[in-house]
Amino acid sequence: MNPQESQLNYAFGDTLPAPGTVLEVAPDVFWLRMGLPFALDHINLWLLRDRDEAGGQGDGWTVIDCGINNDATRSSWESVFAYALDGLPVRRVIVTHCHPDHVGLADWLCNKWNAPLWMTTGEYGFARMMSASLPGVDGTAMLPHFQRHGLNDPDTLERLKTRKSYYPTLVPAVPDAYVRMQDQQTFRIGAHEWRVITGFGHAPEHAALYCAELNLLISGDMVLPRISTNVSVFAVEPEANPVQLYLDSLQKFADLPADTLVLPSHGKPFRGLHTRITQLGEHHRDRLEEVVVACATPQSAADIVPVMFRRPLDAHQMTFALGEALAHLHKLWFDGALKRVVDEHGIFRFQAA
Repeated sequence: MNPQESQLNYAFGDTLPAPGTVLEVAPDVFWLRMGLPFALDHINLWLLRDRDEAGGQGDGWTVIDCGINNDATRSSWESVFAYALDGLPVRRVIVTHCHPDHVGLADWLCNKWNAPLWMTTGEYGFARMMSASLPGVDGTAMLPHFQRHGLNDPDTLERLKTRKSYYPTLVPAVPDAYVRMQDQQTFRIGAHEWRVITGFGHAPEHAALYCAELNLLISGDMVLPRISTNVSVFAVEPEANPVQLYLDSLQKFADLPADTLVLPSHGKPFRGLHTRITQLGEHHRDRLEEVVVACATPQSAADIVPVMFRRPLDAHQMTFALGEALAHLHKLWFDGALKRVVDEHGIFRFQAA
């Protein structure tokens, strides 16, 4: 546990649900944990009892987030279906955002249970575009984007050339239709009302869900207990300011009760939401201060990566690190603290204004 984590209260200690099993964390709310083949090696998914109090379709379940498309995740889901659903069907699949670990098996789940997909329009649209490998959002679009920001490592560049179908490998399909979720929308899942809280910076239109009756927030990737959420500038939106969007979005959670139980997509359920919001804000302010100091002389985003990330990075991690370095440069550029120039090689460089 790092010093910041010690300021949080992990509601269930070190208890984790085993693969293919569930752990009840609140009335009718169950925690599932599935593996990922990355450095971030797991994702938390949620299963909510969807009791039919109006006499419609009958009792069932709402799934929140899906895991990536691979045999291990499907096998874990099959175990859950066999042992944890009490013989009841999945009635609805909610996806917080378009990243592969969240939407990867949405089409499989929706088809298996003839259940509708619920997403925000921003997330659904991007998931459809990336699953189809449309130009600008396919994996190879990162190559010229990052080259313009100073990436010249031959190994990383070669790996990026082969990533055109990276997202479709993890998300082979997205349902052809969806139910739109919008900010501050409320709807019932079983016996409880849930409110949508959208957030930006990490994904196009991320949806977190808050239940006042349970004092419980399903935070997705917007508020994580141990790591900071990635905020990156991508090729499809090269002039974006995601750090500002993310910091602004965090304040949308600040009016929730201090003792809210937070169910994050990575890490363990915790209490200490206000503390964590403060920590995340301080984290980004510290990184911004480091970047300003480094930009006393002209720096590309690639130059800033080792300033912000002092550990070795593989090619997969480098794409996130470079996107995040650029995001911090852009925040300072939009704020007027840095100016941006193009050098004789066509590379963007940032220096003190």
